[in-house]
Parts: sequence; C-alpha cells; structure tokens
Amino acid sequence: AAAFELGRRLESGKKFQFDKAITSPTEIADIFIPLLRDETKEKFIVVCLNSANRIIKYETISVGNLNSSIVHPREVFAVAIDNKAASVILLHNHPSGNPEPSKQDIEITKKLVEAGTIMDISVLDHIIIAGKTYCSLVDRKLI
Repeated sequence: AAAFELGRRLESGKKFQFDKAITSPTEIADIFIPLLRDETKEKFIVVCLNSANRIIKYETISVGNLNSSIVHPREVFAVAIDNKAASVILLHNHPSGNPEPSKQDIEITKKLVEAGTIMDISVLDHIIIAGKTYCSLVDRKLI
C-alpha cells in the first residue's frame, strides 16, 4: 500500500506544472482531482496565482469532517499575501461524492470575493471536487 501511494504521489507530481497559465476550471480540476478524490476528510485549499495566472503555490488551510472546514477571509488572504498572489482560486473537496455547492459554500465564497475585492486580490473561482467530478461556482454563475 505504501509503494502504491508513493507511486501515485510521484505520478501526480509529474503532472503538476507551475509554469503553465491557468485558463479554465478544468485545468485546476485536472491537477487536484488525483490529490483529493480519495480523501475522507474535507480539505480547503487556497491556490495562489501570479499576475500571469500561473500557480505560485497552493496551501491547505483547513482539514475537517463535514462542514468543519469553514474558512475565514484572514486565513485565505494571509496565504495570498505571504505568497504575493495577484489572485486566488478556492478549492475544497466533498468526500460524500456530491459536487453540488451548499448554501454555506456559496455564502462563504461571496464573503471571500468581497474581502478579495477590498484587498485587491481577485478570487477567480471556487471549485468543489467530489470524487472524479467537480463543480465551478463561476461556471454555475453563483459568484
């Protein structure tokens, strides 16, 4: 099992390219679905991008059970400021396998978009990964 997990991490590491500009939610999903599809705990990740929409860094800021990975603007934007990000993409998984955003997901995202506007750090999207599928709140016009 350990050898299999090591191989999976090495393989997913090969696919992750920091030098490619992100142009769609599908590209982010392709990067993070292999990392999150088998997670049993809900994780909230901030993906920091530079002004050319290239990934600088990503960082998990919350891990918990269902509905416990609630984040606050100070946590998200502390990561963005530390990494000198021009914009961020919010990302979390639903271990239940349901990619539909909850009312709470939408409310929190709207607060984060508002805080990002004030701080001049754009929130480009909030993507929910559930197994092998994903949902983009921007594509759904929820933010």
